[in-house]
Amino acid sequence: QVQLVESGGGLVQAGGSLRLSCAASGLTFSSYIMGWFRQAPGKEREFVAAIGRGGATPVYADSVKGRFTISRDNAKKTVYLQMNSLKPEDTAVYYCGAHIGTVVTARTQYNYWGQGTQVTVSS
Repeated sequence: QVQLVESGGGLVQAGGSLRLSCAASGLTFSSYIMGWFRQAPGKEREFVAAIGRGGATPVYADSVKGRFTISRDNAKKTVYLQMNSLKPEDTAVYYCGAHIGTVVTARTQYNYWGQGTQVTVSS
């Protein structure tokens, strides 16, 4: 059974930082593309970042480029999202997703999802 478990969310002031983690089990982690998405109240889930199997070819949404960094540790079966210079508009539930294929931004391509972790940025 595939499980993705996010952690690291919380409340932070604007300009602050958080590091999210997503621990995977039940899958050959190194074979999967990993992505981070977020969903704010009343909005659709949107792409944030994705990373290739070996950690290459990270892709970012324009809204987070230069502020967020995605990375992965295949030995630990974990993907990370380092979020710096946070803004109130980054407030959302953050989800990690996994799929086999190429690095893509479309959420419909991702087969497995975690339960999400709340990130709240106060102004």
